[in-house]
Amino acid sequence: MNEGAGSTARAVPINVDSLYEKHKTVHARTVTGTFNNWRWLMVWFTQALFYGLCWVQWNGRQAVLFHIAERKFYVFGLVFWPQDVIYLAVLLVISAYALFLVTAIGGRLFCGYACPQTVYTEILMWIERKVEGERPARIKLDGQAMNPRKFRLKLIKHSLWLLVALWTGITFVGYFTPIKELLSELASFRIGPWEAFWVLFYAAFLYMMAGFLREQVCKYMCPYARFQGVMFDPDTLIISYDPERGEPRGLRKKKAAGDAPPLGDCVDCSICVQVCPTGIDIRNGLQLECIACAACIDACDQVMDKVGSPRGLIRYSTENALEKHYSAREIFAHLLRFRTLLYTGILLAIILAAAWSLGNRVPLKLDILRDRSSLSREAEDGRIENVFSLHISNTDETAHRFSIGVSGLDGIDIVGEREVDIPAASSKTVALSARVEPEAGKKGSNPIFFEVRADDRDEIAVREKASFFLP
Repeated sequence: MNEGAGSTARAVPINVDSLYEKHKTVHARTVTGTFNNWRWLMVWFTQALFYGLCWVQWNGRQAVLFHIAERKFYVFGLVFWPQDVIYLAVLLVISAYALFLVTAIGGRLFCGYACPQTVYTEILMWIERKVEGERPARIKLDGQAMNPRKFRLKLIKHSLWLLVALWTGITFVGYFTPIKELLSELASFRIGPWEAFWVLFYAAFLYMMAGFLREQVCKYMCPYARFQGVMFDPDTLIISYDPERGEPRGLRKKKAAGDAPPLGDCVDCSICVQVCPTGIDIRNGLQLECIACAACIDACDQVMDKVGSPRGLIRYSTENALEKHYSAREIFAHLLRFRTLLYTGILLAIILAAAWSLGNRVPLKLDILRDRSSLSREAEDGRIENVFSLHISNTDETAHRFSIGVSGLDGIDIVGEREVDIPAASSKTVALSARVEPEAGKKGSNPIFFEVRADDRDEIAVREKASFFLP
C-alpha cells in the first residue's frame, strides 16, 4: 500500500480498470453466520427505531418531531427553536468524531452494518431472493428473454420494492409533519405540495439507490470510500485475507502425487467473491469497494469447517498483526493507541459539555426589538419613552406566567403589560414602553436590561440587554 496523509495513514488501492469496464450485475450469494446475524440485528434495530419512533407519543404529542411549519423541534421532553441551531452543530461534530473513532478502530464498520445504503440494500435484496430465488436462479432469470414468468416475478419484486420505498418516504416526512396528520391528508388526498414532493422524492431515491445502483453507490458515489484511507493506519482492524496461510491456493485432490507442491488453506472456491455485496475478491487485499460487512468471513469459515482447516483464513485483523503475527491480546492493545485515545477524549469532552449545557438549559428565550419608527418620544408625564417588542418563547413542557421587569437606568419603569401567560412550547410577542426622566442618563444610547421570570419557578429567568435612547 502507498503512504498517504502522514506517516501512519494508508491509501486504499483503486482498481482503475473497474472504472472503465461495463457494469456487471452483482448477484450476491446468501450467507449465514455470526457476522451475518449481527448485520441483520442492526437492520432490525435501525429500522425499528426509524419506523417506530415517529409513533411514540410524549405529553400528548409526537415524541420526536421536527415541525418545520411551527419552527419547533421536539425531542421527547426537549423543545428546540431556530435559535438553538448550536445544538445541531454540536450533534454534527459528535457524529463526525464518532465516525473518525470507529474508522480508526475498525475501518468501515459503519458502512457494513448501519449505513442506510447497506441497510436498505439488504432489505430489497432479501425481497429479491424471496421472489426470484437464490443466486443461480437469479442469474438464470436475468439471462432469459422476457416471458410471462419473468414478467410476473419482476412485477412482484418491483411492486414490493416500491411499497417499502413509499412507506419509508412517508415515515421520513412523518418526522417533519405529524405522522397522523400526514396519513390523514394522504387518505383524503389533501396532502400539501411539499409533503407530496418529499414523500415521492425519498421513495424514488431509495428505490433507485438500494434497488438498482446498490454497490455502485459504495464504489463510485460515496465520498467516505475515498477519504477512508487517510483515517486508516497499520493498526486499524480491516477485513484481511492471510496469504501466508492461504497461498498457494488450489483445490485438494484425493490422490495427489507425492511430489506435488504443498497447497495453502485456500481451496480457491471463490465463495468469498460470490457472497460479497460489492463483487470484489478480498484475497487481492484491501480495496476501497470493501464495506467491511464480513460476509466473506462467514463464507470462508464455513468452507474451512468442511475441509477441516482452522477458521480465520479471512478475518478481522490489522496490517501489523498479519505481518508481525500478533495475538488477539496484542491486537487489542494496539487499538488503544494515541489516535484512538485522542478521538475518544475529544468525543467524550464534547458529549459531556453538550449534556451539561442541555441539563442547565433555561426553557425560556427572549428576543427584543425596538420601534424603528421613532428612537424616543416625550410622554404626557414629561418622561422620555422608548417602545419595544419582546418576543418571549416558553420552551418548557408546561405553561407559565411570566413577569417582566427592566433595569439599567435610575427610575426606569415599564408602561404596559407586566405579566403574560404563555402555554407550553409556545411564544408570544409583547409590546411595551419603557420610560425614564430626561436626566436619568446621558444623551444618546444607554444600556438597559429586560428581565423575564416565571412566577412559579425562579430558576426560569433570562436577562437580555437593550438600548434606551435619550435625545
